[in-house]
Amino acid sequence: MKVLFIGGTGTISYNCSKLAIEKGCEVSLLNRGKSTLREPLTGAEMILADIREPDNVRQALGDRKFDVVIEFLGFNPEHVEVDLQLFRGRTNQYIFISSASAYQTPPEKLPVTEDTPLDNPVWQYSRDKIACERRLMQAYFEEGFPVTIVRPSHTYDEGYIPITGRWTFVERMLQGRPVITYGDGTSIWTLTHSSDFAKGFVGLFGKEEAIGQAYHITSDEWQTWDQIVGKLADAVGVEPKIVHVPSDLIAQFDEEWGRGLLGDKAQSFILDNSKIKALVPEFVCTVPFREGIARTVEFYRQHPELRAINPTFNNTVEAILVSYAKAWPDGAWWE
Repeated sequence: MKVLFIGGTGTISYNCSKLAIEKGCEVSLLNRGKSTLREPLTGAEMILADIREPDNVRQALGDRKFDVVIEFLGFNPEHVEVDLQLFRGRTNQYIFISSASAYQTPPEKLPVTEDTPLDNPVWQYSRDKIACERRLMQAYFEEGFPVTIVRPSHTYDEGYIPITGRWTFVERMLQGRPVITYGDGTSIWTLTHSSDFAKGFVGLFGKEEAIGQAYHITSDEWQTWDQIVGKLADAVGVEPKIVHVPSDLIAQFDEEWGRGLLGDKAQSFILDNSKIKALVPEFVCTVPFREGIARTVEFYRQHPELRAINPTFNNTVEAILVSYAKAWPDGAWWE
């Protein structure tokens, strides 16, 4: 099976590419060749081209065809329109990476299934993904374009700490400084290791039943944000000083952070994975967050270049804490 990854070296796509190679696929990676975080994938063909320059992509691909083309870098309808021009007649299956944040936010009922409406009034990123999906499904119904849509939720790997601030958040804990969790820390969230995601994802390759369908692929391990921070703290060997801050207040100090919370992470979110499991029975998650985040922390310890401190994030956190402390005149607001 000939598979073309647009991207292929990122947090999600790297493990998907790796597993596809292990499964015997002929894997080609179309990207700019600038990623240095992860080890080069042995057995993958590198096609150096920028998907934002379609003429160069056409030249790089020539008249080649693929069984599967996977778009990890499509973020708005203009990107999708270019892909339709590039890959009509060139592939038997085009897999578009959307986002579980495209689902109704906040969801009217849990668990979320693939039939949950797509509606995110807060986050433009999610609304753009919705628009991409609609254009692709239009192409499927009108011209038979062989699209499969995949909606990851919050997915991480060794190179990505899945908390805003990343290592700066960790460094605050190491220094005994307070860190923020959202609301009262009890909203439910799902984190999926990308090696687990890859099992469900690669299992979709070549499945005719998946054409014209959408799937989310996530772990079934549900945790509160306090539990998530607690497990990260355990991995670095500290006791966290957690401050529960309303997401609305965070948004007043950092609009981008706030949109990602109010339009996604601050909402309790449980997803029903029955649909992907029915089609890909080998999809079983085996990396619990406690184990996965321990791997991530160890990876960061071995790569000092990843442990850069973001002073802007630190300053924002301090400003939020100062503002929030006004509601606690006794001074014990984070203990």
